[in-house]
Amino acid sequence: MTPNREDYLKLILELGGDQSKISNKQIVAGLNVSAASVSEMVNKLVQEGLVEHTPYQGVQLSPAGLQKASALVRRHRLWEVFLVEHLNYRWNEVHGEAEVLEHVTSQKLIRHLDNYLGNPQICPHGGMIPQENQVIHEEKREKLTDYPAGTTIRIARVIDETELLDYLVSINVNINEIYTIKEIAAYEGPITLQSKKKTVQISYKAATTIFVDKI
Repeated sequence: MTPNREDYLKLILELGGDQSKISNKQIVAGLNVSAASVSEMVNKLVQEGLVEHTPYQGVQLSPAGLQKASALVRRHRLWEVFLVEHLNYRWNEVHGEAEVLEHVTSQKLIRHLDNYLGNPQICPHGGMIPQENQVIHEEKREKLTDYPAGTTIRIARVIDETELLDYLVSINVNINEIYTIKEIAAYEGPITLQSKKKTVQISYKAATTIFVDKI
């Protein structure tokens, strides 16, 4: 399987495609590719039996696709943990490196890496790390855009995408921070969050890929 196909499977899983339908629009935003490219790749994945497509609703991983995506996510996230904990990478710097490493890592090597790291459960971006041969189901969470003003939330997980991670670092937003949603601008404008230490504005586009826990 090509790295491009693998990236699609991973993103669909990260967006919740193990449990519900994911729209082409969400994939376009997550991979920063054209709508035409997404349509073409989705058709290929359907033909290969890796995703199931429902017109006007979106795509969902098939059992075979979920198994493949889980193995990919396991390799990717274990490398991210290693890079952050042992090579002093920042959480926004590891995605590209892990993308390269995951495609050339054998099952034996990833098993040894997992043991070396102490079998971590969560990656630096808040995502679950499946065990060997385990199918992953991310904990069901709402996105930041799903809650109204006045809600107190914890940043629990973000989509593993370099542009998003760089953006969050630039506005100093991190995993596990607690905020109150102070204001939601009209017409998909920015969302203002306030904590005890700071006030930040997050773009609507970014907020659609940030998963939170209600406090």
